[in-house]
Amino acid sequence: MINILRYTEYLYIIVAGFSIFRIFTDWNTDRSMAYFFIFFAIVSIGMFLFRRNYRKKFEQRKRDNQNK
Repeated sequence: MINILRYTEYLYIIVAGFSIFRIFTDWNTDRSMAYFFIFFAIVSIGMFLFRRNYRKKFEQRKRDNQNK
């Protein structure tokens, strides 16, 4: 279960990287799509941080329960 959570974290980083790439390629040609990808990049980075924090709390709770 924890390994799946770890992979989904990096999926969000990949989406953020692709969004940042599209921001740079679309900035001069289609500014509205660039803004759309800025939104996706911000949300993806936020989801990465949220998922990583959630996974670490889950691992800590699992370790605490095993030590009792």
